[in-house]
Amino acid sequence: MEAIVLEGLGQPLTQKEVEKPSPKAGEVLVRLKAASLNRRDWWITQGKYSGISYPTILGSDGAGIVVEAGEGTDADWIGKEVIIYPAYGWGDSDKSQSKDFSIIGLPPYQGTFAEYISVPVEHLQFKPAELSWEQAATLPVAGLTAYRATFTKGQAKAGDTVLITGVGGGAGTFALQYALAAGCKVFVTSGSGEKIQRAIKMGAAAGVSYKAQDWAEQLLELSGGGFDVIVDSALGEGFTKLVDICKPGGRIAFFGGTAGNIPELNGRKIFWRHITLLGTTLGTFDEFGEMLAYVNEHKIEPVIDEVFPLADAEKAIRTMDNSTQFGKLVLSIG
Repeated sequence: MEAIVLEGLGQPLTQKEVEKPSPKAGEVLVRLKAASLNRRDWWITQGKYSGISYPTILGSDGAGIVVEAGEGTDADWIGKEVIIYPAYGWGDSDKSQSKDFSIIGLPPYQGTFAEYISVPVEHLQFKPAELSWEQAATLPVAGLTAYRATFTKGQAKAGDTVLITGVGGGAGTFALQYALAAGCKVFVTSGSGEKIQRAIKMGAAAGVSYKAQDWAEQLLELSGGGFDVIVDSALGEGFTKLVDICKPGGRIAFFGGTAGNIPELNGRKIFWRHITLLGTTLGTFDEFGEMLAYVNEHKIEPVIDEVFPLADAEKAIRTMDNSTQFGKLVLSIG
């Protein structure tokens, strides 16, 4: 089969002929139709992700058709259109992942930038019929991460005032769509005026450039007093200001750390105003199903910036160098 392989640090992604996987007992073979890129893939190419080994087939998001079932696996899955849950070893608790947790796209688990992938049958969910292959493939990592941050952790509900920082990335854009569908009043930040305008066209009430010296003060005034829920993926020095613009009793759910670590926080502000800080990563398989049901119910159409053929995976990932994309980058496979 054809697959996109990262041979080593500093090497470009290259398309190679590799051995097609065979499904083991309890697994199915999926003929992938589309895969999407995540910031995780970019970090791996930079050598800045834990557990990297080479060579590796990248990709954590995939959608396709089941074409083969391993021993003891229900053959009724064959021919079904599916989306793949991207994690192994979450564990039994819905509060956090276990120490065995890992995400496909690094050894020992082959990624989705390939024509075929073998996965446990319990990792499958049916593809929403109204979504294209490319749209469906955007959902696993970014869609699930945003769902858990917005609802499981942030507890966003109709009437809440919500802030999404760094809108334009995959998870941030999904969080915007989810919160709007829930009936929230949503505000955004970005370093790009164009991305802010796109978010407003999608339904955001307003947006502010985080490059502005007074971005927090602007948001406090625009929102009429602060935010019930803040969804953040950057951390960094600006995180301290998120505490200042969070309403009493508000929640700040955060994942990722593209702007670096959190500097010293004023704990007195946090406990006196009953603010809750909520770290989160990906989500459970049950939340994966809930997220897909939510997308179906609200007819959410994932935002795609550009679709590339599989052979152009290197070109696609270079698009992430300057974070100019709005929404997801997708690989069309076959």
